[in-house]
Amino acid sequence: MIRAGIVGGTGYTGVELLRLLAQHPEVELATITSRKEAGTRIDAMFPGLRGRVSLAFAAPDQAALERCDVVFYATPNGVAMGEARALLDAGVRIIDLSADFRLQDVAEWERWYRTKHAAPELIAEAVYGLCEVNRERIRSARLVANPGCYPTAVQLGFLPLIEAGWIDTAHLIADAKSGVSGAGRKSELHLLYAEASDNFMAYGVSGHRHWPEIRQGLAQLAGRAVGLVFTPHLTPAIRGIHATLYARLLAPAAGNATRDLGALQSLFEQRYAAEPFVDVMPAGSHPETRAVRGANLCRIAVHRPNESANGGDTIVVLSVIDNLVKGASGQAVQNMNIMFGLPEAAGLGQLPIVP
Repeated sequence: MIRAGIVGGTGYTGVELLRLLAQHPEVELATITSRKEAGTRIDAMFPGLRGRVSLAFAAPDQAALERCDVVFYATPNGVAMGEARALLDAGVRIIDLSADFRLQDVAEWERWYRTKHAAPELIAEAVYGLCEVNRERIRSARLVANPGCYPTAVQLGFLPLIEAGWIDTAHLIADAKSGVSGAGRKSELHLLYAEASDNFMAYGVSGHRHWPEIRQGLAQLAGRAVGLVFTPHLTPAIRGIHATLYARLLAPAAGNATRDLGALQSLFEQRYAAEPFVDVMPAGSHPETRAVRGANLCRIAVHRPNESANGGDTIVVLSVIDNLVKGASGQAVQNMNIMFGLPEAAGLGQLPIVP
């Protein structure tokens, strides 16, 4: 059994980790920390875990995290980077759900997160945990930087097109929407029911912290810098990411097959044929966030509007995930499975919840 610890067990990603790990056949929950709730039984705060999790929250200095095989950081940015070195030196493997180790350029990280990085020497070692791209590196990793929710949906949507060299990577557009749980379990005015319900708004248009993360991943796929416009929106929903992605198709080289909708559909189906958590839907589909709610799935559909019209060179990709599962805690468990040589789908067989 894998002894797992969670640092920060009271937020949405923390309780989602608890839900998933409590059902995992190869995991023993060893400790879950919370400064504020230390001593409180977990099932008293989250009654849905009654009968499955009998632990109480532990104070961080009493959690004995060094006795774990793996520790998940479900904490705000800035916590994991201050504690990672000691755990790694004790032989513990780390999966960080915050942004502390996602960006490879330390100066860029410090510019976006407005603080000095506490462990820059670990940046080069950290493996970016997008399983569909870095699976082999994840197997031997000691420190995995779990991707953000928007970056997961956007990168998986663009990935086959960039790998194949079929699109102009200088002009990419990601128009993405998120449910309010993406902001975390906190009290802020714009997240109140009366503010968020019956409303729709863009935010971070001039710059969002997930932009450099997405751009970094796409640039690594392309082998060069990419041009990306990323606009996030807040929707009156609890869970879900819906990313509508736009790119310009390049003309095929002489003698190559045309890039009509059938060819695009085949490209996506072939790239993700062996991926257990990416579902390429039939041509013409419109995936919905409720089709992935509660499940570790990314569902994708590809469209080519105005294909027969002159200048119809735009491709539209629809990519949906549950921001708390494939966009956070589910992907973290998927990373753990890979790191410990378990079947990748272990503990992640939950079907989407409808309605």
